Amino acid sequence: MSTITLDADKAKPSLHVEGAVKDRYAAASHEAEPALCCPIDYDPQFLTVLPEEILERDYGCGDPSKYVREGDVVLDLGSGGGKICYIASQIVGPEGRVIGVDMTDDMLDLARRHRDTVSERVGWNNVSFHKGKIQDLRVDLEQVEGWLSQNPITTVEGLAELDAFKSKFDAAPMIPDGSVDVVVSNCVLNLVGAEDRRQLFAEIFRVLKKGGRAAISDIVSDETVPAHMADDPHLWSGCISGAMREDEFLAAFEDAGFHGVEISVFQDEPWQTVQGIEFRSVTVQAWKGKQGACWERNQAVIYKGPFKSCLDDDGHTYPRGARVAVCDKTFNLLKSGPYAESFVYVEPLEPIALEDAKPFDCSPPARSSSAPGVATRDPRDSKGQDYDATIEVCGTDCC
Repeated sequence: MSTITLDADKAKPSLHVEGAVKDRYAAASHEAEPALCCPIDYDPQFLTVLPEEILERDYGCGDPSKYVREGDVVLDLGSGGGKICYIASQIVGPEGRVIGVDMTDDMLDLARRHRDTVSERVGWNNVSFHKGKIQDLRVDLEQVEGWLSQNPITTVEGLAELDAFKSKFDAAPMIPDGSVDVVVSNCVLNLVGAEDRRQLFAEIFRVLKKGGRAAISDIVSDETVPAHMADDPHLWSGCISGAMREDEFLAAFEDAGFHGVEISVFQDEPWQTVQGIEFRSVTVQAWKGKQGACWERNQAVIYKGPFKSCLDDDGHTYPRGARVAVCDKTFNLLKSGPYAESFVYVEPLEPIALEDAKPFDCSPPARSSSAPGVATRDPRDSKGQDYDATIEVCGTDCC
């Protein structure tokens, strides 16, 4: 499994970074700052209901709302003025739900004060906003602030009481485990301090349902950002020096447990170039659900190509054209999500009930094969060893 490598100087405490981000975006909620965003073509049908104030104070680098579906529960990290939330609200419809999380009071106020207006224009009210840090989706900061207003801390004992109050979010987090269909974010992950990145991706994974997905638009760099740039709060708050390197960004999803990680959008020309380092927008999709037991149900998959072979996130190799034995979990993973069009799916002639299935050893390299390191499936495993049917099909177009 790949790991994220961070420059030691880059992983410094980020209080100065967090303060710079809050201050800059608070100001940008009152007066538009063009330097904070890339030009984005949103679907115009979803913009007509949005107030001009939200449209002109939108700061992003992509459109993750394109990956939202009808009926979804959507979580928008760093929701800002609420633009993506209100677009997603229209896509998910009255049966869906949209949750925005942001840590900046001014941005939350901008988003909330137009909620009734947008809901009236759309025809339903399914959007809510919470104050929180996107790297800690357990703690509701407005509840913490309410507690502090009633219990000012003046002693060491008071700190312990605050910790005890915050511990309640372990059992009842602001965003519960496995409660979200899709997590979206628009140019916000790069604003989180380097030392909080692992927790950030772990939180995205935690709140998603099994089979859920992340659709994240963000700024990445083609080279590692040097320490002297990473220590510049203005560059960080401007979505520049906090950018992860392209390969490290994808590796962060993999390390958190995601599968099917793919670049859905890659900006051809860099958004900005600073000291020879290119910074550009990408949109990445990643899926949750490869964890779980492996059961033998005599299923096989055939990789169609065009590559000679491919390797999945569990280390299984699929040579082009070969019938590869897979467990029930892998069979269903490949049959859904980003893989669906790449394989032929072979079910056994006589299905094996899940309760009757035996454990399947999914650890690569697989057991035995005509292709080294690959467990091919004998067609007789699927058809049955005694299968001897002779079937003639006439009167079809292929005769």
